[in-house]
Amino acid sequence: MFADTPIESIVFNDQQVFVKRDDLLSEEFSGNKARKFAYFLENNFPGKTGLVGHGSPVANSLYSMSALAKLKGISLDFYVDHIAEQVLLSTQGNYAAAIANGANVVDVSMCEDRQDLSVIDYIQQKVLAKNDKLLFVPEGGRCEYARVGVHKLAQEIIDWATKHSFPSLQVFLPSGTGTTAVFLSEYLNLHTDNIEVLTCACVGGSDYLQQQFFELVTDKSLHPRIIDLDKKYHFGKLYKPFYDMYNKLLATGIEFELLYDPLGWMCVEKILQTSVINQTETEVGSSAPAMLYIHQGGLLGNATMLPRYQRKYG
Repeated sequence: MFADTPIESIVFNDQQVFVKRDDLLSEEFSGNKARKFAYFLENNFPGKTGLVGHGSPVANSLYSMSALAKLKGISLDFYVDHIAEQVLLSTQGNYAAAIANGANVVDVSMCEDRQDLSVIDYIQQKVLAKNDKLLFVPEGGRCEYARVGVHKLAQEIIDWATKHSFPSLQVFLPSGTGTTAVFLSEYLNLHTDNIEVLTCACVGGSDYLQQQFFELVTDKSLHPRIIDLDKKYHFGKLYKPFYDMYNKLLATGIEFELLYDPLGWMCVEKILQTSVINQTETEVGSSAPAMLYIHQGGLLGNATMLPRYQRKYG
């Protein structure tokens, strides 16, 4: 359904890095979510009258699911643990755009029948159990269905790497649920021997991310390599190094989002520095793997994140 996205070359820390522009995939799907939702876009679900999702009220997946529901002509009920007042009042960003698309965002903290249930348990017991006409999509599109679109992305990368005759290639993308990273790594490991997927844990730690991988792909040899930084960063908090990295990347001519990409590029920075250090005198003439960064989109979220950074750091 979506055309092969372009790959551009940028200079980052005086080194060449390639960027896969999945942010250009689809404005409606905020970039990479078009990969995860490709199966749903390409197939119909007879008898289903609505989508059900859950996650953060400012998540890219909320907006993307609202666009999917609108295209399919069905409803979307998206369940969240809490909605902050500034989100409710905002006229920009994922939440506002999803509401404009007709999404029904349910704040479970306001539901009288919650009974101390988690959001996912509430959905299972109070929503899905009472209506078999609803199609449930796990948080962030984290499900087997995402494999279809992500494997297509993997094949595009293989075709590009083959065309340019790279002896080795490292593919980097930051992870939330880890769905894209693990399905990408799965396909590339099964179809090539010179492309490695690397990622970092943006939501929770590396152990939690590894657990997410195992729930989707049981063979550990097919998993991506997780890169850790010395400092722990908490998801959604404002950090000066993140804002600095965002502005540094703007100078390349490509805008990245502020939740995942700053940490992702800080990890790329570490990888490139390590690669330079490892180029010892005995390795003169050898070349480090080329680096390809997957730009997964999500720029709509910058409408709310950027003002927060500007207020805090100028």
